[in-house]
Amino acid sequence: MSEAGQELLVEREEGLAILRLNRPERMNALAPGLLQQLASEVPRIADAPDVRAILITGVGRAFCAGGDVGSMAGTPDRDATLAGMKATHPWLNALWASDKMVVTAVNGPAAGAGFGLALIGDWILASEDAVFKGGFTTLGAVPDYGLGFTLPRAVGAVRATEIVFSDRRVTAREALELGMVSRLLPAANFADEALEFARGVARLPRGAQLTRRLLRLDTVEAFARYLEAEAEAQTEAFQSEDFAEGVAAFSEKRAAEFKGR
Repeated sequence: MSEAGQELLVEREEGLAILRLNRPERMNALAPGLLQQLASEVPRIADAPDVRAILITGVGRAFCAGGDVGSMAGTPDRDATLAGMKATHPWLNALWASDKMVVTAVNGPAAGAGFGLALIGDWILASEDAVFKGGFTTLGAVPDYGLGFTLPRAVGAVRATEIVFSDRRVTAREALELGMVSRLLPAANFADEALEFARGVARLPRGAQLTRRLLRLDTVEAFARYLEAEAEAQTEAFQSEDFAEGVAAFSEKRAAEFKGR
């Protein structure tokens, strides 16, 4: 296991790699240090011959609160923004294209990029306390971490459009009813039940990994192309006056006044 204090805790069991986002004091928001560790660890795990399944979950009361909004103030440099977006692509693509079964265990709120990360799983387990929320429209941003790709495939285009543009909270129960998550587990012993479930996935035969590859075969290149387009769109959004207003309104706890530019 990774040393205490690291922002990503990595543990290996027989056939299973466990990744725990470890910034509980910030609801596991994706700050640079955590992103660097994900970029380093995920491709290595996705290629490891002794790993058959990957479990991703959060430490504390949240799964992942998405990007750290407090660090988004101002108008970032376009090239730096685009490079930052594309830095996530190797490990997101590795999760999507690998033959490793991916279990995401959503132990609490999954917001913004955390919402997108949750939906990359083959098996998406949700605690009764879990909630899902985009938050992108409120900020004047674009859904990222593949959310615009995965959400319509989970719930259909009409439902996905409503969820994204309303920025409303989707409870765990509704997520199950919509087909957005695989299973709902009790909050009281969620971590233990999710881990045991992932261990079962890791014990599946080689055919399960081959089947995973087949199920995603037609989407691997499409997902990679989507991430490229997403990065361009998000970069443009981050340059907009509306995004600057959205971040300011978020910080000041008021409604944003967008002008469409």
